[in-house]
Amino acid sequence: MSHALVLNASFEPLLIVTWQRAIQLLFQGKVEVIEESDREIHSVRVSIKVPAVLRLLKYVPLNKKKQLIRFSRANILLRDRDICQYCGGKFARTQLTLDHVIPIVQGGRKSWENIVTACKPCNQKKGGRTPIQAHMHLIRQPQQPNWLPSVQLRLGVSRAPERWKLYFKFVDRSSGDPEPDTG
Repeated sequence: MSHALVLNASFEPLLIVTWQRAIQLLFQGKVEVIEESDREIHSVRVSIKVPAVLRLLKYVPLNKKKQLIRFSRANILLRDRDICQYCGGKFARTQLTLDHVIPIVQGGRKSWENIVTACKPCNQKKGGRTPIQAHMHLIRQPQQPNWLPSVQLRLGVSRAPERWKLYFKFVDRSSGDPEPDTG
């Protein structure tokens, strides 16, 4: 297993991290190990089982959960679901670029509201122009998400290890995907 599920102190799933980050959180004293994987890592002096499920020792209030969403390429790709926001095609992440809706040279900023995923041909066609100038239309207006951690969980739940599934409270049994937490 190359990833670990991180739970809030209340056992609510928050995010999935790499096994390296899981070990880091453990040694920083921020989490406790709830379940271990079968995999072990070894150093010269120590051998440790790789954590599979971790629980934060301090509760992260849900209203502050928005603050956990980092502005990054990976999170923009997740927000846009690997879909070009101009042509609507679904692409491999290696075939997608990040596009400034309003180019920097025209006053555009590096923000959730100004950056979208675009396939390479659409990005080249748009160039350093706005969508209006390039006669292109956005599928949807970009905005800062407030749901990214649960989306990361949703994307992986069908392939998630069995030991994780116990912690997904809102699972739609027909599709295997968690339903959004509305309350």
